[in-house]
Amino acid sequence: MLLRQVIGNVFRRLRRERGITLRELAELAQVSVPYLSEIERGRKEPSSEILAAICRALELELTDLLAEVQFDLTTAVRATLPVRLQTAAIRVTDSTPQRIQSSPSSVSTSAQAFALVA
Repeated sequence: MLLRQVIGNVFRRLRRERGITLRELAELAQVSVPYLSEIERGRKEPSSEILAAICRALELELTDLLAEVQFDLTTAVRATLPVRLQTAAIRVTDSTPQRIQSSPSSVSTSAQAFALVA
C-alpha cells in the first residue's frame, strides 16, 4: 500500500466522521474539489502545504494525521504478512529389537519410539 493511499483514506474517513462533504472540505482547505477527490482516492501525492491546509480545515494537527496514518499503515502491513503456523510433527523411529521374557521361551518384539518435534 502506498503512503498517498493511506493519507487519502485517513482524510476521507476523518471528513466523513465530521459530517463534511467533499465540496465543503475543498472550500475550507482552498483546494479544488477534483484535486481533493484525487487525494482522497490516493491518486495524487499532496505537498506539505496542501496537507497542512487540509489538516487545518479538518481542525486536525499534522501530528495527529501522521499518527492516524501510522496506525493504518501498521494495520495494513500486519494484515498482509503471511501467517506462520507453528506445527508439531511426530517422528517415528524404530529402536533395536528387544527381548522380553514372558515364559521359558523368549519372544522378540520391535519397540517404536515416538518423539514430539516442534
